[in-house]
Amino acid sequence: MIARKKGDISGEIVDSAPEGVDPNVPNVARMYDYFLDGKDNFAADRAAAEQILQTFPNTKEGARANRAFLRRAVRHLVDSGVRQIVDLGAGLPTQGNTHEIAPEARVVYVDNDPVVCVHGRALLARTENVSFLQADVRETDTLLHKLDDLIDFDRPVAFLMLAILHFIPDYVAYDMVAKLRAASAPGSRLMISHAIDTTPDTTPQAVEIYRRATAALSLRTREEILRFFEGYELEEPGLTYPNGWRPDDPDAPGNGITFGYVGVARKP
Repeated sequence: MIARKKGDISGEIVDSAPEGVDPNVPNVARMYDYFLDGKDNFAADRAAAEQILQTFPNTKEGARANRAFLRRAVRHLVDSGVRQIVDLGAGLPTQGNTHEIAPEARVVYVDNDPVVCVHGRALLARTENVSFLQADVRETDTLLHKLDDLIDFDRPVAFLMLAILHFIPDYVAYDMVAKLRAASAPGSRLMISHAIDTTPDTTPQAVEIYRRATAALSLRTREEILRFFEGYELEEPGLTYPNGWRPDDPDAPGNGITFGYVGVARKP
């Protein structure tokens, strides 16, 4: 996990990175942690995140809306009888993790970032029915092989892909999701949140920031996001903004967050 210590001379806080991790390269998982007001990020992550906030000032609100969607959708999955959940590109453990929302389910967190995996395994060391797997979702065949020991693919499984697909280019993303669908049993679910291009005039600046980080940005249109659900049946209310997906209080006013679309679908 990330440690912080006092500087020897100046007294400033110095980030200490685990061996093999370059703290000078912004990381999208740690930037997301910063947007959620987390503490597990480096100076380079904070600087890149602040650049994003200058262009998209509602990014923090969008991250929180995404987490709220996660909470509502995971409870829906469990209430529908799903007892296996694979959280892909899980990121750093934060408040309201998937296994906390669904303690009755088998949960596997997947991330390719060694810092994420070290931190996640330390946090979950004494938590039953939860695993943290280091794997790259883009190498889908290898990922599925590793999951074989953790998931029973003869029973329904939910694949969570929150704020990850917009970091994966088309030539990988659609084939990747198709392989996950093919490997899963009927009754399995696909859960997606995906950013869209809401400010064409300034988006190139954000794309350049993420290009210098650990993952480039691949924004898509609503129609392009819908393609990921081919072979699935979208559950109500379909593909919608985060606050519009089965809100706890349907009569409560939304906060206007329209950073992208979310949806949950069932494999028939």
